[in-house]
Amino acid sequence: MPNTKQPAVLLLEDGHVFYGFSFGQKGTTSGEICFNTGMTGYQEVFTDPSYTGQVLIMNKVHIGNYGVKNSDVESNSVKIRGLIGRNLEEQYSRIQANGSLQEYLVANNIIAIEDVDTRALVAHIRTKGAMNCIISSEILDIEVLKKELAKCPNMDGLDLASEVSTTKEYELGDVNAALRVAVLDFGVKRNILNCLVERGAYVRVHPASTSLARLKEFNANGYFISNGPGDPAALPYAVETVKGLLNENKPVFGICLGHQLLALANGIPTFKMHHGHRGLNHPVKNIITGQCEITTQNHGFGVDPEAVRNHPNVEVTHVNLNDESIEGIRLKDKPAFSVQYHPESTPGPHDSRYLFDNFVAMMNKN
Repeated sequence: MPNTKQPAVLLLEDGHVFYGFSFGQKGTTSGEICFNTGMTGYQEVFTDPSYTGQVLIMNKVHIGNYGVKNSDVESNSVKIRGLIGRNLEEQYSRIQANGSLQEYLVANNIIAIEDVDTRALVAHIRTKGAMNCIISSEILDIEVLKKELAKCPNMDGLDLASEVSTTKEYELGDVNAALRVAVLDFGVKRNILNCLVERGAYVRVHPASTSLARLKEFNANGYFISNGPGDPAALPYAVETVKGLLNENKPVFGICLGHQLLALANGIPTFKMHHGHRGLNHPVKNIITGQCEITTQNHGFGVDPEAVRNHPNVEVTHVNLNDESIEGIRLKDKPAFSVQYHPESTPGPHDSRYLFDNFVAMMNKN
């Protein structure tokens, strides 16, 4: 907490108000509220492009106590719209840190509020569902804030992937590598790319709107469809591209938004979840092997369970053990598969890294 406390207010779309103190940048921000239950890895969470457009509750009581480090990022900037915490710490203990959370949020123009009862707030969101909210340390008049909050767009129908996708192609890895992977970037996390390069792939990352013809020019051994923010149903151009990739009969691997796009490309609809899955400890069962994994997750949309199970050419591979939502699928007639969770797991457990090995094995076999 900064030495000088400045009042701040959090207003939810349903009218609930929470009071606290300003942290980070002073000002006003709004977006869809969501929560993450992770105890560590807050910097990687803040820089995950899939959080674009969202105001994040960190449910852990103390956030910021090990500072920030320049290398602990998943993109080139903080992507959350705002931050809510119980105790946001200005002091930190890690010798390797490059600065404090307070300095980091100010440098990235992120508005935050602390001293909020986050347990009560998360319980409320779990009951009422995801909704928009507004944080302000400059406007404390609730009626004025209600008018400002009304201007905030709903997540349904939003194409946020185009906002965070790379604008230029770039390559990673050894140009002479035996395997080449074309990545379609809707907000790809850095460690996903690292996991591909570490397994011997030469990777080219393409903007979200890249045409099928341009993707094919790379002469890839496989295609990767990345994670990203927003409503997957708002990306018809991406769905058409994925359909084209499937016709190439080369291995296709999708993560999170990529999972949803693979489903849509096969006629399986997506839907807005009640409050989404975000955290480092979600249990998932691999139906194929019978084994369970502890997974990292960050998504507010899902694929329709009934449509998946009734599809003649799509097989469910993974399910969430908390709510039985669909966590993985594969095509019966194509070398394509996807998962809703994040096997690159930064932050989080490494139980699911085998999926990258499976993708490499598919490309070698193909």
